[in-house]
Amino acid sequence: MINNLIASLNYENIYLIANWGVIPIWILLIIIPNHSIVNFLTQSIIIPLLLASAYIFVGYNIFLEGNILSSFELYNGLNGLYSMFSNEAFLLIFWLHFLSISLFIGSWIVRDANKYMIPRIIVILSLVSTYFSGPVGLLIYWFFRIFFAKKISFND
Repeated sequence: MINNLIASLNYENIYLIANWGVIPIWILLIIIPNHSIVNFLTQSIIIPLLLASAYIFVGYNIFLEGNILSSFELYNGLNGLYSMFSNEAFLLIFWLHFLSISLFIGSWIVRDANKYMIPRIIVILSLVSTYFSGPVGLLIYWFFRIFFAKKISFND
């Protein structure tokens, strides 16, 4: 049974499970951000643990293939990054990284917005932008946050 499970964990399936798996969390963050279930899912270790497990699994497969040093190509310039992303495993590991960080930022936005009573429309705009473009959504949120928090702080 475990062999069947491991055999079905190819890169395409990991991508689909991770990609579709975070969408309900994002929808819940947008629709009912203060619900206890949403707080549990976004503030517990469950989602990061699942994404990290997939990350470790893919990283282990990269190690087994002997391509672990290929990851340093990204420091050789844009062509090195392009070359690295032509490998499915490296592309997937970076996508898992992006999903994890974006979800972390989204849950932080919701908690911070509650703290400063920022209107939901701004939070929704920031969450949708964060889901699709990561740092741009955070920048949008931070811009509006200045007016509601009445301070500029780079270390909150």
